[in-house]
Amino acid sequence: MATGSQDNQNNQKSWEVRMLYDGDCPLCKREVNFLMSRDAGKGKIDFVDIASPSYNPADNMGLSYEQAMERIHAITADGQILTDIAVFRRLYQAVGLGWVYAITQNPTIEALANKIYGIWAKYRMEVTGRESLPVILERHRQNKAGATGSPCAQGKQEARKGQ
Repeated sequence: MATGSQDNQNNQKSWEVRMLYDGDCPLCKREVNFLMSRDAGKGKIDFVDIASPSYNPADNMGLSYEQAMERIHAITADGQILTDIAVFRRLYQAVGLGWVYAITQNPTIEALANKIYGIWAKYRMEVTGRESLPVILERHRQNKAGATGSPCAQGKQEARKGQ
């Protein structure tokens, strides 16, 4: 579940769809584990953990950690970015369960499902027992900048500034 598979020598994708997921989200990991078990050995889905320190937006159509955390994203092998219910529809199609989300091909049903998903996406952190998205995004930004927010790390940074 690291950060995606390598493409073959002809620059062809070995997968049909790349799923960007939050590896720190317990419910997200449960969904990923289910999809991995359905995809086992087929390689139709490339799973990319955006919470991994090695996550690189440049490898993922420029989607930043912040963007990917706001709602689910997937990338098709031809470079199309999918969001929201379209992601689940495409992932389930890839593992032979397209019928589960088939009803969302109806534009009215899809719009309603996207509204419901949008509410979930907005509150998923708190629902799964995590801190709010702004807190998580700020911590991620600090970690990328080299700060951890801990008193020890802050003391070390202040000591470096004084040298």
